Amino acid sequence: MSDDDLTALITSVEQQEHHLVFPRFDEADAWELGSLLVRLATERRLPVAIDIRRGTQQLFHAALPGATADNDTWIERKVRVVERYGASSYLVGRRLAARGTTLGPELGVDPALYAAHGGSFPVRVSGAGVIGAITVSGLPQADDHALVVEAITAYLGDR
Repeated sequence: MSDDDLTALITSVEQQEHHLVFPRFDEADAWELGSLLVRLATERRLPVAIDIRRGTQQLFHAALPGATADNDTWIERKVRVVERYGASSYLVGRRLAARGTTLGPELGVDPALYAAHGGSFPVRVSGAGVIGAITVSGLPQADDHALVVEAITAYLGDR
């Protein structure tokens, strides 16, 4: 990917995060959004695990056919990136790539515990900031990210 393409991608993901803000987020929202993600993934026969959290509380989790326990490990690592940096795991990873680096000890991060790979998106609530994460694991990172963004966009558009 060229530097210009990477810069354009970073700008696009930053715009997604700026626009995809919830007016509120509770257990019912997590259930509806999680169910939407399951429906989209099932229709497409995607082998993914889906996880939605508010703070440290897991509000929704599903593993679809083909997903493995390894996907759950990736979810944990991606969620930690959202919690630490307040941005999607994909955006953090792309910003690091633009600087020619990755998450690691030089940034005070154990890569066994953190993954700056696409798929975890912040639950940002208007007036409250980042309060959780919506995560998909099982596809290439850009596809994990895109599925989460598609679902959030559809969910917020129905409100």
